[in-house]
Amino acid sequence: MTPEIYCRDKTRGSGSSFFYAFLFLATEQRRAMMALYAFCREVDDVADEVSDQQVAMQKLSFWRQEVGRAFKGQAQHPVGHELYWCAAHFSISEELLLEIIDGMQTDVMATPFIKHSDLSLYMYRVAGVVGLLSIEVFGYTERQSRAFATQLGEALQITNILRDLSEDADIGRIYLPQEIRSQYHVSDHAFKKGVMDDGMQQLLQMYGEKAEQAYRSAITMIPDCDRKTLRPSIVMGAIYYNYLCKLRQNKFDVWKQPISILPIRKIWVAWRAYRYERKACKKNLPIRLEF
Repeated sequence: MTPEIYCRDKTRGSGSSFFYAFLFLATEQRRAMMALYAFCREVDDVADEVSDQQVAMQKLSFWRQEVGRAFKGQAQHPVGHELYWCAAHFSISEELLLEIIDGMQTDVMATPFIKHSDLSLYMYRVAGVVGLLSIEVFGYTERQSRAFATQLGEALQITNILRDLSEDADIGRIYLPQEIRSQYHVSDHAFKKGVMDDGMQQLLQMYGEKAEQAYRSAITMIPDCDRKTLRPSIVMGAIYYNYLCKLRQNKFDVWKQPISILPIRKIWVAWRAYRYERKACKKNLPIRLEF
């Protein structure tokens, strides 16, 4: 199996919504994005699947070293080989890849989220950075597009957090900061048991509104001259916005009814978003996320 096929299979097998946005990319861009996504998947799997903290830290240490080796052309892992190819064709930052590992280390160390700034830093590392790497592959000309990438990353990550509240609580992860939860009198126990009292409903509604605002803010940041090249990011946003809409319909009670979107639905949303944006860009119509 070649490193390229390894990364492709890793991306396809994950069931990630990102895969459906990759379908509209040119061949080299798709290969680069699958390399980046496979890297994210590898380090995320360490945080999610390795229960022994010491072993998990050792694995993350391997990936820190592997990133360094990849940029020197000395990779040992198939993903490292593809990162080397990716960096040779696009302006991929070694430092940003290490930021992602820092985000995964937060999960491994079970670092508590006390303040909003703790969550903001985490979201930047695990989502905003991915956005910055992605637009290097998609292409952009204006610096403002970097702000779009990090803002969209925040929107996607808040959506992820709301979608996975129950699963994360089961493994002891609560991403919503304690100082915010205390204002609504929501305890750790409430997350673990899925207590949907007034405080919990208000807290989750507030974060749902934060996600909505982040999506709306992100799309206003796209420079007109970069709208065409950043179309894949818009498609990603449309798929994840679909999750937010379903969360609202479910009143954010993911304990009673977990939120999921069938692959066929993701394909349909991606296709509709891509088709609309292709026409809207030419006619200077507003960007849409809801399909």
